[in-house]
Amino acid sequence: MKFINYLQNITGVGIYPLTSLLIFFLFFTVLSLWVYKADKGYIDSMKNIPFSSNEHEQ
Repeated sequence: MKFINYLQNITGVGIYPLTSLLIFFLFFTVLSLWVYKADKGYIDSMKNIPFSSNEHEQ
């Protein structure tokens, strides 16, 4: 038996692809808005974290 046969037996299975597309779209829309409106000083400070010399080098 193929996997598609199992999906056809589930009532309302068509809502899952629509729901996942909506979640995907909303997540990246909100993320894009956050990136666009984020404080540039905050972005620069986060960008330089790997290069901070506060830790002891070994």
